[in-house]
Amino acid sequence: MQASRATPNEFSRKLFAPLPSRYNLLAYLLSFGQDRRWRHAMLDHVVGSRPRLVLDVACGPGAVTKALTDKTDAHVVGLDLSEDMLREGQRNVTRAHLEGRVSLVLGRGERLPFADHTFDALTFTYLLRYVDDPQATMAELARVVKPGGPIANLEFAVPRRPVTRAAWWFYTRAVLPVAGYVTGGKGWWDVGRFLGPSISQHYKKYSVDWTVNAWEHAGIEHVESRAMSLGGGLVMWGYRAR
Repeated sequence: MQASRATPNEFSRKLFAPLPSRYNLLAYLLSFGQDRRWRHAMLDHVVGSRPRLVLDVACGPGAVTKALTDKTDAHVVGLDLSEDMLREGQRNVTRAHLEGRVSLVLGRGERLPFADHTFDALTFTYLLRYVDDPQATMAELARVVKPGGPIANLEFAVPRRPVTRAAWWFYTRAVLPVAGYVTGGKGWWDVGRFLGPSISQHYKKYSVDWTVNAWEHAGIEHVESRAMSLGGGLVMWGYRAR
């Protein structure tokens, strides 16, 4: 499957359409079971500011959205471009009795349906590989955050050490597609086959240093990053410029 056959938004929407009910399991598999630890590491850079209103972009079925309600008293707005993901997210919200604390919105990270400086904090997860212009998307994300508000991101990454990178390459190209097929059928095979090359290609074009610069050019200060799980995950955070 090639993303070039459609816009990144259209491609990702179709790619993940069969997966909402098991999407969190896929994240668990790809991260070697580390995704929950990664999410908590990302949220640690948001919860200390005690936000009252948080935007969670690319929320999927709501794992980060729900974690935000566990760790803060905020009302959380989850936004995703996939109706299928939002339907599953709404089911998860209802099961957790969080209807009064969570709102789910259909939309794109590149064009948010919110006014400037609306939110006290913002999180986004696994987003920049699925947009045409990561730099412009960062500017749009920063636009809706109040001055001084924290912004934090979680993304898969490519390990830097040769031995770890080789193991990661074998896992993502050989093991993950097969594990996906066994656990979820052809839809999971397609996603498992796509993700490893997608992650590698993204970082060849947009390195971590490039991404830090993109955040800074978007008006985000004190940008820092942390490699997780031998480099398989990346948490990045900063604060909307005052």
